[in-house]
Amino acid sequence: MDSYNSVAIISGLISLVFIVYYLRQDKLQHIPSPRSTGPISSWFAAYQYVNGGAPTIIEEGYRKYKGRVFRVADLNRWTVVVSTPALIEELRKAPEEALSFHEGIRYSLQLDHTFGRDAIEHEYHIPVIRTQLTRHLTPLFADIYDEIVQSFADGMPATERWTSVPVLKTIMRVVSRTSNRIFVGLPYCRDPAFCELGVRFAVDVIKTGVALHLTPIFLRPLVGKLISPASKRVEEGKAIIGKLLEDRLKLFKEHSDSDWPDKPSDMIQWLIEEANEEERTVDSLVLRILVVNFAAIHTSSTSFTHALHTLAAHPECVAPLREEIEGIVRVEGWTKAAVQRMRKLDSFMKECQRLNGLGALAMSRIAVQDYTFADGTRVPKGTLVMAVSRSMHHDDAVYAPDADAFDPWRFARMREADGDASLKHQMVHTSSDYVSFGHGKHACPGRFFAVNELKLMMAHILLTYDVRPEAVIPSGRWIRHSLLADPVATVDFRKRQT
Repeated sequence: MDSYNSVAIISGLISLVFIVYYLRQDKLQHIPSPRSTGPISSWFAAYQYVNGGAPTIIEEGYRKYKGRVFRVADLNRWTVVVSTPALIEELRKAPEEALSFHEGIRYSLQLDHTFGRDAIEHEYHIPVIRTQLTRHLTPLFADIYDEIVQSFADGMPATERWTSVPVLKTIMRVVSRTSNRIFVGLPYCRDPAFCELGVRFAVDVIKTGVALHLTPIFLRPLVGKLISPASKRVEEGKAIIGKLLEDRLKLFKEHSDSDWPDKPSDMIQWLIEEANEEERTVDSLVLRILVVNFAAIHTSSTSFTHALHTLAAHPECVAPLREEIEGIVRVEGWTKAAVQRMRKLDSFMKECQRLNGLGALAMSRIAVQDYTFADGTRVPKGTLVMAVSRSMHHDDAVYAPDADAFDPWRFARMREADGDASLKHQMVHTSSDYVSFGHGKHACPGRFFAVNELKLMMAHILLTYDVRPEAVIPSGRWIRHSLLADPVATVDFRKRQT
């Protein structure tokens, strides 16, 4: 094909994208936008949006249309943004047959191509995460802590000299090992090949999702088939834990649904019990284990990386945190109840997440029928609707007196004012003005496990190491409305001196 024809085809495709884009936005003319809404000019706004400008554009909309619904341009569609706690509460309560959570997450993560249809149509891993994983936190707490200690000892030995450590890479491995201690158990959680597989799959999902969001909609099925990571990673997983899963399926078949001596208590067992007969296969189990690895590794590693950089930049937080942790552990040991009592640690971690969450928007929903909000705003079928996150978390009207300032004990004071037993201000709690984990029945089902894991990791670092930052505190990288941790930023560590 000569260059003229190539240019003609590319120009035609781009023109088609513009036409489709213009037709899509025409149905949303009544919803304001902080940037231009023309068929050409909005494309430039969309280009800025996907290349680091999303938080600025969303902030403009949040300030300009305070209390109202607005929209922002992405490359392939408009995103309608709800920007008040009342509207977020309405988004939470909207029925699935009107504003669909499942279609929203399917679109946001491009699940047809990242996880594959089987994981979408048979989501038996979700109730396992929501119920079994949360229910077993207390009896498995010692295992979680043990793996955290061993993971850091292996990957980040405490020495007398300062050592520069790549934070994200190191933390992803710690999270992978710790999570898989509960998912697949020893010795596989310490198998470097298996841990690396979980990390690779987590990275694959993010990269594939980003690539597909930058791809014209009509090309996604083709591109998705070419770059989907699921099949390849499942085969790699089978090579490592396939025999283990075969043995576990055989054991379950022998004992059926009854209890038996030494019955395993891990993700494999819970998945086998939750799956229907057709889904009790090695391939299906490997895929689900990879999916829960993604859920555990990506979000927790990103959140903890931001928190660790914040700790290094605020050495004044170290002594109060150490004092609290040591005082509680001295009496109660490393238990779930003990960590629950660490109010300053919980406040520190939640404040880090408030200031540097996973993105500027949350709570993806797709309108599966025309929908009208209580304020009269109409969104047609097929519209992507999301809740503002970062701008609200940085709003003085919501988090007075200075929402942009890092205040490590902000939530500890709130918790103390409401009574120590109050869940309202704890990191694991969701609300219409704190949506880092989403909100409502579709909030992150694994957040109870994740929050305890993250607090244990931070507590261990505080009691084991001294930390200091690199010269410039990394701010991460924005791609669309998602904030990714800097993959190469480092923090200096040494054995604790005081």
